[in-house]
Amino acid sequence: MANIGFIGLGNMGGPMAVNLVKAGHSVKVFDLVAENVIAAVAEGASSAATAIEAVKDVAFVISMLPSGPIVESLYMHDTMLLDEIDSSTLVIDCSTIAPENAVNLANAAKEKGITAIDAPVSGGVGGAKAGTLTFIVGGDQSAFETAKPILEGMGKNVFHAGGHGAGQVAKICNNMLLAVHMIGTAEALQMGVDNGLDASVLSDIMLQSSGRNWSLELYNPYPGVMDGVPASNDYNGGFQVDLMNKDLGLAIDVALKSKSTTPMGNIAKSLYVMLSRQGNGGKDFSSVQKLFSQLDQ
Repeated sequence: MANIGFIGLGNMGGPMAVNLVKAGHSVKVFDLVAENVIAAVAEGASSAATAIEAVKDVAFVISMLPSGPIVESLYMHDTMLLDEIDSSTLVIDCSTIAPENAVNLANAAKEKGITAIDAPVSGGVGGAKAGTLTFIVGGDQSAFETAKPILEGMGKNVFHAGGHGAGQVAKICNNMLLAVHMIGTAEALQMGVDNGLDASVLSDIMLQSSGRNWSLELYNPYPGVMDGVPASNDYNGGFQVDLMNKDLGLAIDVALKSKSTTPMGNIAKSLYVMLSRQGNGGKDFSSVQKLFSQLDQ
């Protein structure tokens, strides 16, 4: 089993670190929020007083952070972790960031004799807790093979998307599609309810019809239809609206650079901005259902 330093213990990172402990690894954790560290230590992780301490004497460094600028600040600029990491250590950044941020990190690491890969995840908080995440890796094939057994301790699917930054491109495409079909699902459910249908019955009908999709099947946005999802907990927990807005912003930037046509992605971004401005930024992204119910009133 491996010695691992893990930085970033939020809604996703905390359960991921715990699953590495459960897989038998020795995991040293750091987060700016002390309560997050305490929770991971209670599950068998050891604590590091600083990010620098977390990367000492480990074979792998895994980070799960909110944005590209924070990733670059941690590794390259302010904390300058790359100056502290041994050349034998593999850096695995699981944050969802711009492809250029991932490439910048990989290039800066290479200059120090360190290998870094991007490995953003899909599957949400539920997947992080259950250990069923999908990892989408960008980097060299040899680094992917080295990282794969570690990633399999946190997920059930591990894909090699291509070179540095490719993992981020694939993740951004996925999250843009996720936003689009969540919005479509909420819109259809609300229209059905507005016309006298029961949301649960309509969901069952669509699940057996051509409208079936992930949001409808596993993450139903209508309150009371499905247990264990944010919609049945006043949209608390899960993947926050503001994080979805961040990812859709990344998608728009990628589309502009590649001159890709993404009208649905742009509409999704506008609707999630509207939802956030109505005070739902900290709610789960399935709370877009609230936007349609408010518009229809």
